[in-house]
Amino acid sequence: MAGKETNGVALAINFPPQTEKETGSIKAVQSLGGPTLAKEVVIHEKVEAAVPAKEEKCDTQLEGVAVLVKEEKDDRFGNQPTVTLNSGRKMPLLGTGTACFPLPPIEDLKKAILDAMEVGYRHFDSAASYQSEEGLGVAIAEALEKGLIKSRDELFITTKLWCNNACPERVLPAIRESLRKLRLEYVDLYLIHFPARFKEEILEMPCVKDDMLPFDMKSTWEAMEEVNKLGLAKSIGVSNLTCKKLTDLLAHAKIPPAVNQVEMHPVWQQKKLRDFYAEKGIHVSAYSPLGAKEWGFDVVLGNALLIDIARAKGKSVAQIALRWGFQQGVSLIPKSFNKGRLKQNFAILDWQLTEEELQQIGTIPQKRIMITPEFIFPDGIFKSPEELWDGEM
Repeated sequence: MAGKETNGVALAINFPPQTEKETGSIKAVQSLGGPTLAKEVVIHEKVEAAVPAKEEKCDTQLEGVAVLVKEEKDDRFGNQPTVTLNSGRKMPLLGTGTACFPLPPIEDLKKAILDAMEVGYRHFDSAASYQSEEGLGVAIAEALEKGLIKSRDELFITTKLWCNNACPERVLPAIRESLRKLRLEYVDLYLIHFPARFKEEILEMPCVKDDMLPFDMKSTWEAMEEVNKLGLAKSIGVSNLTCKKLTDLLAHAKIPPAVNQVEMHPVWQQKKLRDFYAEKGIHVSAYSPLGAKEWGFDVVLGNALLIDIARAKGKSVAQIALRWGFQQGVSLIPKSFNKGRLKQNFAILDWQLTEEELQQIGTIPQKRIMITPEFIFPDGIFKSPEELWDGEM
């Protein structure tokens, strides 16, 4: 790939901008299956007011506590815990999302990302459908200029292929357009955002039944493999795949997905899926680990058991939910544009939940919340939530 490079960031890449017909601009979308969306104030303030201001640290592992089996660290990522993916690449386990609907001005998005870098985040999750790639690219360039990071290699950047490009001939142009917006030579992880396909001209949700086309995972994944071979994405993966859909993919994949990014939090713990993916050597990443705007943050942050545990430990409910996910061995993609909450979400590494607390959280009634009704039509490709999610409800 041609282009002048400074510290791993492309200053001029020979990817001409594509026309709107080729890529388009996807507008604010509800329930896209991405990272936690923005609305935190009421629930956070209510919970924080109820939590005593005390610190509890635990520097030694408690016997019987479910923690990450391998907690590796990498100086490139600020000595954060990382996981080694099946691609051989390391990924920081604490990330932050960039999805916000409606999208804020680029300057506001840039500031939020720079704030996150100052806190210590090095893993940033974006997507074509979030329209946040350009703002993230501006922030990375400024972070290098200001010395917040010394090299692009200190960052782990994820972006995603949206449904209107989910066919083999459009995968390569789509990632090139994402890289142009990000001002990067490569991304660390490129995901198929959802196992569904829209007509090329359909750039926003909701859509009508006739806008959805049959999705060919086999040929689309072959194009993803080519993206990986070209070095445009160091690792490739999927999002919102069930156990059944993964089984179908693995039947023909030459390069297995490195990651499946799914909804996961104490109210939807995904144990069956996590066990199945662990057996296949595929890492699970949790989006919406604190809940999401469409179905209410109070589903997670207002959970009475989590509030009780937070009070007892002197932590916020968000910290309890995130630490629970961390002790399950998944990576976490919470999202906030508030620097104070970014710090709070990051402060989950020097203490842990006890075995009893983990067992209590395991008793929370389970329910998939993000069912994505926009993809469901009685006479369409997906006729019901159960069909879309292969009964994993």
